Amino acid sequence: MKIFLSFLQSEKNYPIPAYSFWQYYIKNGIEEAGHTWSECPDADWALGLMPQTKEEFAKWKEQTWSKTVTWLKKNPADIFLSYLYPDQVDTSAIKEIQKLGIPCVNFFCDNVREIKKIPFEFGAFNYNWVPEHKALSLYAGAGYPFIHLPMPMWVAQEYRILKDESNSQVTFIGSKDMQRILLLEELVKLDPEVPLAVYGNGWKAQDIPKYINATPYTLQDKIKFNLKYVRDEGLMSFVRKIRYRGLNYNTSPALSAKTYPSPSFELYNNLLAESMISLGINRYESFDFPLLKPNSYSRLRDIEAPMLGACYLTEYTEGIEELYDTGKEVMVYHNTEELLNKIRELQADPHKRKQLKINGQKRALQDHSIPNSLQKIISMLR
Repeated sequence: MKIFLSFLQSEKNYPIPAYSFWQYYIKNGIEEAGHTWSECPDADWALGLMPQTKEEFAKWKEQTWSKTVTWLKKNPADIFLSYLYPDQVDTSAIKEIQKLGIPCVNFFCDNVREIKKIPFEFGAFNYNWVPEHKALSLYAGAGYPFIHLPMPMWVAQEYRILKDESNSQVTFIGSKDMQRILLLEELVKLDPEVPLAVYGNGWKAQDIPKYINATPYTLQDKIKFNLKYVRDEGLMSFVRKIRYRGLNYNTSPALSAKTYPSPSFELYNNLLAESMISLGINRYESFDFPLLKPNSYSRLRDIEAPMLGACYLTEYTEGIEELYDTGKEVMVYHNTEELLNKIRELQADPHKRKQLKINGQKRALQDHSIPNSLQKIISMLR
């Protein structure tokens, strides 16, 4: 089966948050499933994520979709598979592609974080690939066809070999944000000797990523933006945004001593696979929720770490029990006190750590792989 991809591909390296790994995962997953993929060579899908003027974005959108439809007319595919944000979707182009006999499926992984109401653009697809359990009711309420599948994660064969522990760390890898700071500061306060090691963007000053600014931001632009924010997100969210504007993102000396720069690709994989415990944090920054009562959803790491053979301890969130037999394949915690207790429990039980590594990896590779998800999508379309 030939799958046409619109998955944030680009030949350029843009100064925006990471996006290139998605095409790496999905292309390799498609090939492992025994299918082939194609793409329009002139389409720069990642450019649609760049800050730009309305005129520039409209030009990108028109040209990209026109090239894509033209390409598909000459190079037919069996499925159009995309990762598109709502404003990137051209519903008329989707209809044209469907008229060619090509069903369209869109993956989107920021439903919980970004969306309160499913946008009408997503109704154009034959199916929406929805990974977050908390987003299912939104799609059902909108009446848009969807399929609930794990995040599309792929790891190379050489990283699927179960590795022994090489350190006694509780390793967390992820960029710095306020919710992670609050959780980890509380953990270190409860036990300053906890063997925590934190890697990622922003934890060290020299490792903070630099993103470009959009077009010049005038006072009038600021007023329009804030009015739109209140209209879209609500007054309470705006109040929290103003209230939390001065939050201190500096870490304490105790936590700072446990932080490190972003690891290389090789070190990243080894840390997750070989650490005594790999830690997952599923809460996230949002002005839609009180600072001390954050929302959460299952992240990509909940698939990736077990696939790599990690002894994985992750934050509980709705739907995690559908992914794993918690306690046997992964461990979960609900709050900082329970996190510390689970760390201590695993520290004292090397046999349990080994079984979590074995069971978690087997479950993730068997049930949560891209080939498995593609088979379910193909079955639904048939």
